[in-house]
Amino acid sequence: MQTVRLGRTGAEVSVAGLGCGGASRLGMARGADVHQAAGVVRRAIDLGVTFIDTARAYGTEEAVGEAICGRRGELFVSTKAGPGRGDRLISASELGAVIDTSLRSLATDYIDLYHLHGVAPAQYEHCIEVLLPEMKSQQAAGKIRFVGVTEMFGGDTGHEMLARALPEEHFDVVMTGFNLLNPSARTKVFPLTLEHDVGTLIMFAVRRALSDPAALGETVTKLISRGEVDAGLVDAGDALGFLRGRSDVGSVTEAAYRFCRHEPGAQVVLTGTGDLNHLEANIAAIQAPPLPAEVLDRLSQLFGQVDSVSGN
Repeated sequence: MQTVRLGRTGAEVSVAGLGCGGASRLGMARGADVHQAAGVVRRAIDLGVTFIDTARAYGTEEAVGEAICGRRGELFVSTKAGPGRGDRLISASELGAVIDTSLRSLATDYIDLYHLHGVAPAQYEHCIEVLLPEMKSQQAAGKIRFVGVTEMFGGDTGHEMLARALPEEHFDVVMTGFNLLNPSARTKVFPLTLEHDVGTLIMFAVRRALSDPAALGETVTKLISRGEVDAGLVDAGDALGFLRGRSDVGSVTEAAYRFCRHEPGAQVVLTGTGDLNHLEANIAAIQAPPLPAEVLDRLSQLFGQVDSVSGN
């Protein structure tokens, strides 16, 4: 397994990270039980994955806790909690209680990386003024090692929150949305993470628009209507058709992971599934060589100006 230094944490972690949320949630979204989900985590570890990302909201912390028993020292475990509960923002004491719950669910006495999860721009001030001091207190107590923040990419596709957060240097690691349909983190996030030596986790590498041709067509049509994609350069019904038939690109999914993996500033690429075959294929794709230069050029021509979609 290829590894990477996760920014100023100094931790050497696998370039492929197991994401325990998303549409699958280790298969639990489709009926798998906690023991079956734990089996997916164990298989990922056996394949060399050392970075595991979960969250209270995913309902998979218990599966991760079961899977990492006896192997905790090999792994870098990340979990998180959102700053809101329903229509209100949570208090510092509520965040502290959630951290304790995560520790119990994960069956561990420390969490390597704890994030404020899905922070919208309007929630940022509360996170810094109220919740970050609690995270620092938990860090001083040894319950968490590093602090992070994840953006709400579906509603903040232009990275407004991270563009504000990164220069302020509150967080050791950030999770950002980045994919071949919306590469705007290339100019809005990665220059700042590199400047401040902040670790980066890549989410949304593959989402519905990159796994469902009909969804891709709908997305591209919207982008054309918004003026973000040149209609003269793309076939809206088959926008990525130029990838097919190439001996050096196995599939759109493979291309999507390779696109993210080799972007300067991108470090850990998250992949999530409940299917062991998909898991193995995705990990192999993340570790594959960079895409050919002509493919990267074509993608830049088509989608280089996009910042309004997430790929979902």
